[in-house]
Amino acid sequence: MEENIFIESTVKLGKNVKIYPFNVLMGSCVIGDNCVLYPYNFIKDSEIGNDCEISSSNIVNSTIGANSIVGPFARIRPDSKIGDNCKIGNFVEVKNSTLQSGTKASHLAYIGDAEVGENTNIGCGAIFVNYNGKIKNKIRVGKGCFVGSNVNLIAPLNVADNTYICAGTTLTKNTDKYDFVIGRTPQMVKPDLAKKYLKGED
Repeated sequence: MEENIFIESTVKLGKNVKIYPFNVLMGSCVIGDNCVLYPYNFIKDSEIGNDCEISSSNIVNSTIGANSIVGPFARIRPDSKIGDNCKIGNFVEVKNSTLQSGTKASHLAYIGDAEVGENTNIGCGAIFVNYNGKIKNKIRVGKGCFVGSNVNLIAPLNVADNTYICAGTTLTKNTDKYDFVIGRTPQMVKPDLAKKYLKGED
């Protein structure tokens, strides 16, 4: 199956690296010891630390720390630095951002132009809103934070250490340490009104 793997001569492989079919490694890549590259990765000009697992992902001009898991279907865009013991899960995009050790974004998130502290959890559907149509601004999230599902972080923004942001919140103001932030519209229920909009109902 070696004919299904493309590795440029400029790539440096560590010890005990396992590479499955349909991997493409280009440019000045360094793959650390004991890494596993599952099928369908594209890695260019990037450094992967020891003991990492990468699956079906695109990594360009970035750094992945030791003992981290990336993918499946993650995209790590240029100038990103992922720390040790991190998890960048399926359909997560990271661009020009630093994620410190122990941080996890397990699925369906966009993290752009950001600094995220240690041991922070980024929930499903969280969006770092870094672009206002004219300029891109920075978002800083401290260590030990919880960013719930479907949270919008509107740049420029500073989220202090140990902030808890509830699911569905749009955050536009800076927080202080241990703030609990919730920004949902109260639920409104109108009995029987659904019949007006559902097909086949009187």
